[in-house]
Amino acid sequence: MTNIESLNKALKERILVLDGAMGTMLQRYKFEEEDYRGERFKDWEHPVKGNNDLLSLTQPYAIEEVHKKYLEAGADIIETNTFSGTTIAMADYHMEELVYELNYESAKIARKACDEYTAKNPDKPRFVAGSIGPTNRTASLSPDVNDPGYRAITFEELRVAYKQQCEALLDGGSDILLVETIFDTLNAKAALFAIDELQDERGIKIPIMVSGTITDASGRTLSGQTAEAFLISVSHLNLLSVGFNCALGADQLTPYLETLAHNSDFYVSAYPNAGLPNAFGKYDETPEDMARQIKEYVEKGLINIIGGCCGTTPEHIKAIADLVEKYTPRKLKEFV
Repeated sequence: MTNIESLNKALKERILVLDGAMGTMLQRYKFEEEDYRGERFKDWEHPVKGNNDLLSLTQPYAIEEVHKKYLEAGADIIETNTFSGTTIAMADYHMEELVYELNYESAKIARKACDEYTAKNPDKPRFVAGSIGPTNRTASLSPDVNDPGYRAITFEELRVAYKQQCEALLDGGSDILLVETIFDTLNAKAALFAIDELQDERGIKIPIMVSGTITDASGRTLSGQTAEAFLISVSHLNLLSVGFNCALGADQLTPYLETLAHNSDFYVSAYPNAGLPNAFGKYDETPEDMARQIKEYVEKGLINIIGGCCGTTPEHIKAIADLVEKYTPRKLKEFV
C-alpha cells in the first residue's frame, strides 16, 4: 500500500492528529546566535538568530527530537520545519540560495522520524506534511497606506518561489503539501498553482492540505474574506482538506469550522493556538483546557484532522490525541 493509500484509509477510519508548534518547542533549547550559525555559518555576514528553518542544517538533532516528541504524543502527521522556506522569506537572512537544501533536509528529518514510528506500529502509519507558510509579503494588499495600488510581491514571483519549495519538500519525502496560515488567498493560490504544475510535470497526485487563518473577531482573513468566501476561493482544486489554524484559540475557531464542515466536501482540519496570547505574548491554555474545548468539535462532527498551533506542546497533542480516539471522524458530504 502506498503512503497516499494509507493516508486515505486512515482518514476514513479515524480522526488524524497533527503535531503542535515547532517554534514553541525550539524556544526551550534557548539557542543563541552561535547555535543558529553552527560551524558551517559561523562567518555568515548577517545575523541569523530567529531563522528556525536554518536549524534543520545546524541543529538537526533538535528538529528530529521535537518531531519524535510529537510522534510519541500520538501525532499521525508531522509538519516539516519549513514554515519560512521560500526565497521570499529567506531574503531576510540573505539565504535565498539555501532554500532547496533547507526544505529537502527538513523533509528528510521528518521522514526519518515518521518511518521509525511507523515501523514500530505499522497499524498506525505516520505521514510527513511539507509546511508551506504564507511568506512575509501579501499579493492582495499594499504595505504603503499612501499608495494603495502598490504591491510588494507579484503572483508570478510567489509561484516561482513556492514551486522551488514544493519540489524540495517532495524530493525530501513529504507525503502531503500543507499550504498553511493563509492570510491572503491570492498568495495561497500562487502556491496551489505551483503544486498543480508539479502534479502535471511529475505525473503524480499530491495530497494538498489548505489552512487559512482568521485574524480576529471580525471573522475574516487579513485580506478580508469570510470563512465561506475563503472556502469558495480554493474549492476549484482537488484538495485533501481545508481548515483553519493559528490566530485564535479552540473556542473562538468553532463557528468558522462549522461553516467549513457544513459547506465542504473536503476533509476538515483545525489546529488552533493554545488560547489567545497574554500580555507578554505567551500562551497559557493547559492541555486539559484545550482538549475540553476541542471536544465540541468532535461531538458536533466537524473535523477529520486536529492539531495545535502557537503555544502547543507534546502535552497538548497527547491530550487531544487521547480525546479524539474515542470519536469518529466527520463524514464527507455526498454531493450529487
